[in-house]
Amino acid sequence: MPHPPQSLSLRAMATPKTVSFHTLGCKLNFSETSSLAQQFRERGYGVVDMDGGSDIFVLNTCSVTDFADRKCRKTVRGVLRNNPETRVIVTGCYAQLKPEEIANIPGVDLVLGAGEKFRIVDYVERLGDSPERTWVHAGEIDEVNTFTPAHSYGDRTRSFLKVQDGCDYKCTFCTIPMARGKSRNGSIEDVIASARKLGRQGIREIVLTGVNIGDFSVADEDGTTKTFLDLIKGLDELEEVSRFRISSIEPNLCSDEIIQFVSQSKRIMPHFHMPLQSGNDKQLRMMRRRYKRELYAQRVRFIKDLIPHACIGVDMIVGFPGETDEDFLESFDFISNLDVSYLHVFTYSERPNTPAVGMTDIVPMEVRRKRNSLLRNLSKKKRLAFYHQHEGEARSVLIENSKLPGQLQGFTDNYIKVVLAEGTYTRNQLATVVLDGYNSELHAMESAP
Repeated sequence: MPHPPQSLSLRAMATPKTVSFHTLGCKLNFSETSSLAQQFRERGYGVVDMDGGSDIFVLNTCSVTDFADRKCRKTVRGVLRNNPETRVIVTGCYAQLKPEEIANIPGVDLVLGAGEKFRIVDYVERLGDSPERTWVHAGEIDEVNTFTPAHSYGDRTRSFLKVQDGCDYKCTFCTIPMARGKSRNGSIEDVIASARKLGRQGIREIVLTGVNIGDFSVADEDGTTKTFLDLIKGLDELEEVSRFRISSIEPNLCSDEIIQFVSQSKRIMPHFHMPLQSGNDKQLRMMRRRYKRELYAQRVRFIKDLIPHACIGVDMIVGFPGETDEDFLESFDFISNLDVSYLHVFTYSERPNTPAVGMTDIVPMEVRRKRNSLLRNLSKKKRLAFYHQHEGEARSVLIENSKLPGQLQGFTDNYIKVVLAEGTYTRNQLATVVLDGYNSELHAMESAP
């Protein structure tokens, strides 16, 4: 990758007044964007909303799907249309995978890969006032072996806390190992210290995020290994934080011991999000997933046996190469018969340099879209059935702001979204409300006082 000449590092750019950010993709990206913003604040920059214009604009990208790549290009064009003078910096997964492609987007000044993004302010201040071309800094992903902690805020009631990064799995459809590198994490003590600090700042709920958080592992000096189970046990004793939520965990890593602990936990919410991807063993094998569908079914049954009120979310991919009509129907029937609460459905998109790109028996795009629609409709039915199971119950809700006037919102412990009338409650309050029906958007409504 091209680098600026040595002399450029001696010519720092005059510090601009403002910087704005936009994040594409997952909760992990949001946590990292927040940490990047804090770096700029500490160096004297003002952090502003992207719609108001800024001297520097930072785009933190995703590259899970082809749509994410297109969204990157569209976002850059939109920002420059509204503010032609802004300096555009692109980082994140897409920047690691396709740095030169991003460098060719008109108006991009600087591209930073995975190993460089947490030194973003240094790179920005070495950029110079008028670079003749886009500077690209994206080293080899195999060289990225350090863990950089991060956390984010929503409306200052909830925070996404990064506890792990990278992935050692080799799923045939996935670019994340190429974008983020090997699995790695910090210490349990550091995670607990970060969570305690957030709690003291007023955060009531922390969502544990990462690429493959169930792979969390720390070797002690005595040779023993601490795992994700040890991490959540430590967090469960933290009095400064009321709630912890597990963002997503692989079914083969969501052990019986983890499920048992959550069933008795004081602070870990009864909410599991486990990616399935397909309910067909042939497809799971082609995807190089590390389980068969029966293991997934066992996990769901065990969760519901111990925690009947638990919410279980599922990731699904439709249209993966070789998925016949019979394969899809088998997968559809499998998930239909599972006691899960909602689905996140993804239409398979070809990603360069993944093994799946070379596979035959490509599923036509119109068939992929049809299957996506069928699963989305199933998801609505699953969510409604889950909500009906809890109608009339009193459940704990963390009160948050709503974009709608006169309303507040929040999520129950088991992840039912609740809409509440403004005036009775205050933001960041933990309140017990009675679920008394659902609106057209499948948001629960509280009983009238």
